[in-house]
Amino acid sequence: MSVKLLYFAWVREKTGIGQEQIDLPADVTTVAELIGWLKERGPEYESAFEKAHVIRAAVDQTHVAHDAPIASAREIAFFPPVTGG
Repeated sequence: MSVKLLYFAWVREKTGIGQEQIDLPADVTTVAELIGWLKERGPEYESAFEKAHVIRAAVDQTHVAHDAPIASAREIAFFPPVTGG
């Protein structure tokens, strides 16, 4: 399955890219499994997803929990918590 991944804020800074189109392995079926698989792609991804528990995810522009399925997703976005003032 091919999916567009979007990375925001420090997730983007640590991976070094803002987006990519990738083919996911068949055994990656949830957001949590995707994060685990991404962390194995190299030190930049491992660093970006080091604090995976605070990273929010959106599947096709809808916020989801890490246990959400990604079976028919066209776009998955990852972003850390945002603060402002």
